[in-house]
Amino acid sequence: MDRSTLTRRLAAAMLAGASLLSASAAFAGEITVWCWDPNFNVAIMKEAGARYTATHPDTTFNIVDFAKADVEQKLQTALSSGTTDALPDIVLIEDYGAQKYLQSFPGAFADMTGKVDYSGFAPYKVNLMTVEGKTYGMPFDTGVTGLFYRRDYLEQAGYKPEDMQALTWDKFIEIGKQVEAKTGKKMIGLDVTDAGFTRILMQSGGQWYFDSEGGLNIEKNTALKAALEVQQKMLQGGVVKTASGWTDWVSTFTSGDVASMVTGVWITGTVKAQADQAGKWGVAPIPSLGIDGASQASNLGGSSWYVLESSAEKDEAIDFLNEVYAKDVSFYQKILTERGAVGSLLAARTGDAYMQADSFFGGEKVWQNFSDWLSKVPPVNYGVFTNEVDTAVTAHLPSLAQGGKVDEVLKEVQSQAEGQIQ
Repeated sequence: MDRSTLTRRLAAAMLAGASLLSASAAFAGEITVWCWDPNFNVAIMKEAGARYTATHPDTTFNIVDFAKADVEQKLQTALSSGTTDALPDIVLIEDYGAQKYLQSFPGAFADMTGKVDYSGFAPYKVNLMTVEGKTYGMPFDTGVTGLFYRRDYLEQAGYKPEDMQALTWDKFIEIGKQVEAKTGKKMIGLDVTDAGFTRILMQSGGQWYFDSEGGLNIEKNTALKAALEVQQKMLQGGVVKTASGWTDWVSTFTSGDVASMVTGVWITGTVKAQADQAGKWGVAPIPSLGIDGASQASNLGGSSWYVLESSAEKDEAIDFLNEVYAKDVSFYQKILTERGAVGSLLAARTGDAYMQADSFFGGEKVWQNFSDWLSKVPPVNYGVFTNEVDTAVTAHLPSLAQGGKVDEVLKEVQSQAEGQIQ
């Protein structure tokens, strides 16, 4: 090799090395994350950070654990004041509050359209973080719902697992009456101080408190009306064990007092904590409302990650989320196994952890079932004032048990909600 050729190659190598160093330097910052729940969101984000650091050793993470209310208060205060210096690079936002932040503080969060392949996620998760055609945030965990039921109680009443697969709520109530007659157990526990069950039923019908434009949608909301009618039939049909508050509701099924419950997949760990009930549980799709467009899939809860537009490490933060949460299927297997977290990346369904049969649930592939239902959750507009309308709904739920007319309840909810969101 002559000297001139060697010189050219050395120069090219030095230029390439300089480019690599430049790229590395661009991703050599500290990424600060705000989130809550040390055993779930915080632990999962630490695992994600460790995976990214393995290939980006110059990147460090500062994962700050706050109470959920503190995260929301600090974020709200900073964005309202315009003082962004104290904000993190990434923040966790509950899905029900996403549109409130995105619409109230335009420009505060990084637009990730074109940077993330959103086609790989459950459509309903992408929809809730999209405003005027631009998508913000990284979809994370899901609250995809299921009907958890006691196999032993249902068998005593003459029903098999296949009888639970394609239910309407009317059929569910009919089964509930048979279960009580044969076992003395109520069919389901309901927390009458919480609107979560109403939201599950309403979203399964493809609607929400707000229409696609964000306008209040109460009185003419066929899914909400059907949801209230179902609850009235259940309460008046005597198949409900009423509860007041979270702890009271959880005890309805951990104690064995009821034959079923309907909620998000995140309750699985609580169910499985009852070792004496192993093999006695099954999971099925939730019953259908029986109206046009109704599905047997819905959602309750879930959160996603958002990058602040003001972040000095914005590009690095987006790259991190994209590399781990949008592409790393093995990551989702680990957080499912260790934390019971069902992510909204549809490709994760192909992993070994999702395919495992669970003896606690009679050998069912529970995680595979939930991930299949995930893709069927109807997208809806959670709007800006879900919590405010929830308050109006819960205020009028007791009248359903007392025989109040559903149409009148809807009018009262509409009136109260209009006053609360002005």
